[in-house]
Amino acid sequence: MPDLAADMIPTRRPTAERPLMGQTVLVVEDSRFACEAVRLLCLRSGARIRRADSLSAAARHLAVYRPSIALIDLGLPDGSGLRLIRDLARGAPRVPVILATSGDDTLRCAALDAGADNFLAKPMTSLAVFQSAVLTHLPPDARPIGPRAVVEGAVTPDPIAYRDDLGHAADLLSAGPDAEALDYAARFLEGIALSARDDALGEAAAALRISRTTGEATDAAIAGLSALIDDRIAMAGVV
Repeated sequence: MPDLAADMIPTRRPTAERPLMGQTVLVVEDSRFACEAVRLLCLRSGARIRRADSLSAAARHLAVYRPSIALIDLGLPDGSGLRLIRDLARGAPRVPVILATSGDDTLRCAALDAGADNFLAKPMTSLAVFQSAVLTHLPPDARPIGPRAVVEGAVTPDPIAYRDDLGHAADLLSAGPDAEALDYAARFLEGIALSARDDALGEAAAALRISRTTGEATDAAIAGLSALIDDRIAMAGVV
C-alpha cells in the first residue's frame, strides 16, 4: 500500500535561493499555459511539480501520494475546484498548503471559506508573490533558515502552451450545440485569455458567456470567437 504521507516530507533542505526545495506541488489546472507558468515558478523555487487537469485526474494522484502544496484552479472541466479544496482541508493528514487560483477575483472569499490558505489571482507570473503565498503557510521547519531576500522577476510561459489551449478550445466550440460544453469553453477561454493578457479574446469569450447567461442566440458569438482562435493559431504557426 502506498505511503500517502511520503511526499509531504521534504527530502532536501530549502535554501534562500530555492526556498521550496524538497516540496511537491500538485497543480490542478486545465490550462496548459497557466500550468506552464506555475511550472516555471516551481522550477525557480526548487519545488517538484505534478499536474492534474481535472478533479478526476487529481483524485488519481491523491490515491497514491500526498503533495505538500496543492494549487487548485476553481474552474475545472468536471466541476468546481472548491469541492477538492474542501476535501483536502478536512483530510487527515491535511495537505500543509492549499492554494486556490482563478481569473475571477470574486471567488476569493468562497475559496477561503472552503478551506484554502490563500488565493492567487491569475495571471500568476510573479516569483515573489508565489513564494510568499506558499512560505507563509508552510511549517517553520520546512522554510529556509535565516533571512531570505525578496526575489523580483516574473516568468514567461512558452507560447506553444497557449496554442495548445486554443486548439482545445476550438475543439470544444466545434463539438456542436452542447450547452455544458459551451459554458465551459467560454470560462476556459476567459481564463487563458487573462493569463495570456489577450484582451480581445477575453472580450469575445465574455460575449459568449453573457449570451449563454441571458438566453440570447450564440451563433454570432461562437463564430466571432472561433475566428479569433483560428487567427491566433495561424499566427503561432508562422516561423
